[in-house]
Amino acid sequence: MFLHVDKNYTNIDFSNSDLRYGELRNCTFDECIFRGTPLEEVLTSGCLFINCDFTNATLNSSQHRGSAFTNCKFHESNLFVSKFVNCKMTGSDFFKARMDGITIEEGDWSYTNLRHVNLGKQDLRKVRFFEADMYEANLEKVDFREADLTRVQLGKANIRGADLRGAILDGIDFKSLDITGVRMDLIQAVAFTRSFGAKID
Repeated sequence: MFLHVDKNYTNIDFSNSDLRYGELRNCTFDECIFRGTPLEEVLTSGCLFINCDFTNATLNSSQHRGSAFTNCKFHESNLFVSKFVNCKMTGSDFFKARMDGITIEEGDWSYTNLRHVNLGKQDLRKVRFFEADMYEANLEKVDFREADLTRVQLGKANIRGADLRGAILDGIDFKSLDITGVRMDLIQAVAFTRSFGAKID
């Protein structure tokens, strides 16, 4: 168990470090490397990770509150049952990341690469996914109420049974989606109908 508070790190390679079970508060990591680093159950609060590489890192059961991971790589990382509360993840890449059981409470996940990830049955209310890439993602029965899905790439994504009520859906290509069981509010239903050429008086 360790505790780091108000520390700043730039271009440091933590790949051979054991960072499990520690706590990071108000620390900044700029272009640091965490490839394959064990980070199980690590706690971060108010931390800033800029252009960091978490490829193959194990972050399962980690918890993050008010932290920012901007333009970071999470390629094939393990985020099983991790938790992100009001975090900024803008531009980060989750290529082949394991995200089963993840908890995301609000926060900004704009411009993220979430292709092929499994977020089925997750509660993603009020999360900002502006222009995120969710191509072929499993979003079955996800609660997207009041989320910002503006221009999200949903090609071949599974959204069956999702709850979209109150979500911002500007720029979504409804024609490419199977909306079986999807819950919409009245305004969304009208927009969906018009996307197929219907005229509503």
